[in-house]
Amino acid sequence: MMFRFMRIIVFFDLPTETSADKTAYRQFHTFLVKEGFVMMQKSVYFKLALNGSTVQSVKTHLRGNIPAKGLVQMMVITEKQFDDIVYLSGESNSNIVDSTDRHIII
Repeated sequence: MMFRFMRIIVFFDLPTETSADKTAYRQFHTFLVKEGFVMMQKSVYFKLALNGSTVQSVKTHLRGNIPAKGLVQMMVITEKQFDDIVYLSGESNSNIVDSTDRHIII
């Protein structure tokens, strides 16, 4: 099967020492959720992108909403690479349907 979709993965490490830091953290987290990102791990979120122009749009929007302090990184991988992630410890979340199949029975 040919994979044309991509996954945008956002990693962030934001300070939470002061009240302002905590507010910035919550605002950034809320922004990610409203933009359709799904939590993969604590401080690691991902989103499906249909094509390269979608990736560029998300990147631009993300840059406009990052907090002043801390570190935010973004990585784009193919759907095939995302599908090949191996869980070394723990398990994937079974509540999320995350499959490359065209027909999914829920």
